Amino acid sequence: MKTTVTWVLIADGAQGRVLENTGPGKGFKQVEGLDWAIEPLQAQDIVTDRPGRGSMGGSMEPQTNPVDKRETDFVKSLAAILDRHQQKGSFDRLIIAAAPIALGEIRKAISPAVKKTVVAELNKDLTNLPTAQLDQHFDGIIAA
Repeated sequence: MKTTVTWVLIADGAQGRVLENTGPGKGFKQVEGLDWAIEPLQAQDIVTDRPGRGSMGGSMEPQTNPVDKRETDFVKSLAAILDRHQQKGSFDRLIIAAAPIALGEIRKAISPAVKKTVVAELNKDLTNLPTAQLDQHFDGIIAA
């Protein structure tokens, strides 16, 4: 009988990791090579120049918030990685636990094939919790 592999994506807009569960009583283990972080920056860290001048003499602000764009790009890269692994058959089921804004971005970014594997979503930022403390957050979702 084939083991059902459940992956848990834990993410926010600047960091993420994937844990794996292979059945009841097996707990979670970090999937090697699937943990990421970008240095969190504030908008003023990215936009270092003064606002430009418009043709009418007024100042021009950036069209998009650079921090939001950077975090959206990060989430899109996570979604692309999940898609590649789903196509390879690396996991059967996916649980997503993410900070509220990141969860919305992940929902928009994941492919339809990955969406079909999602069995639960937690609207919580668990990125700073050690793996050993995660079991309690997934009671009733997965028999860790």
